[in-house]
Amino acid sequence: MSNRLFVSWAEKYFYYPSIFEYFISYLLLPISFLWCLCAKIRRALKSPVDYHIPIISVGNLTIGGSGKTPICVAIAKEMKKPAIVLRGYGRLSKGLFLVSNFGEILCDVKTSGDEAMLYAKKLKHASVIVSENRVSGIKKAKELGADIVILDDGFGKIDIKKFDILIRPNPAPINNFCIPSGAYRESAKNYKNADLVIEDNVDFERIVSIENGADKMILITAIANPSRLNKFLPPSVIAKKTFPDHYMFAKNELVKLLRSSGAASILATTKDAVKMEKFALPLSILELEIKLYPHVKDILKSYVQTQTPIQKS
Repeated sequence: MSNRLFVSWAEKYFYYPSIFEYFISYLLLPISFLWCLCAKIRRALKSPVDYHIPIISVGNLTIGGSGKTPICVAIAKEMKKPAIVLRGYGRLSKGLFLVSNFGEILCDVKTSGDEAMLYAKKLKHASVIVSENRVSGIKKAKELGADIVILDDGFGKIDIKKFDILIRPNPAPINNFCIPSGAYRESAKNYKNADLVIEDNVDFERIVSIENGADKMILITAIANPSRLNKFLPPSVIAKKTFPDHYMFAKNELVKLLRSSGAASILATTKDAVKMEKFALPLSILELEIKLYPHVKDILKSYVQTQTPIQKS
């Protein structure tokens, strides 16, 4: 099975399982139990270290996409001198790289990865750092003069003292099992370990628009759970092509897809667009903005002012 077909099958298996796939998930339950147990032991054995700077982590308990990137952008827009620290999935580099220094972009998308470059382009008042070692990234942010760190996908970083935000996925996985029986990285009970759990249309709303739209467009995307885009697509999307998350596009394959579909432009998410814009192809952008509700902004403001995570319930 090719990587692309496997990703497509995995999305169906976790989120829209057939009876046969349900059967497979139950057969794998012993492995899922061990996975959850290891995650629980790991949490019990590690203690958080205070790095003396406010740190907000945005994460989820499930694998795949849940909208962490636009939520991190929305939070960063509320801060004065933020630094975004992330692993940089899909990049062709290793180690720590400073992607942008308060608006000055310092590397290309192959070095940064798509998400980090998106942050760099959207947040001119922020610094963006990619590093497999998040602690090194936090120390670099302090060195640069950031007054707050936002960790993209940091819930599992138990050894860092931080304010943990978890996003409930929409749609949620059909079952609540851990990997490989279900989509949960650790027990769904661990929502209680977050400082704040947020949900679509309860704590924030998504505002979608299309820039430079065309009468006929082909959606080409490399994000996790691409089916979540379907509800935002206009009738002018006449074809779709999905790739594995963080895939690095080549110009010739995009040209071929554009011509064979008969579309006038490629419709891409902002995350995908940062990897396509250098090709000078007709490009329409699916813009997704997050509007945080006032009560969420108040909670974040309270945390930043006290520099102490709010007591978990």
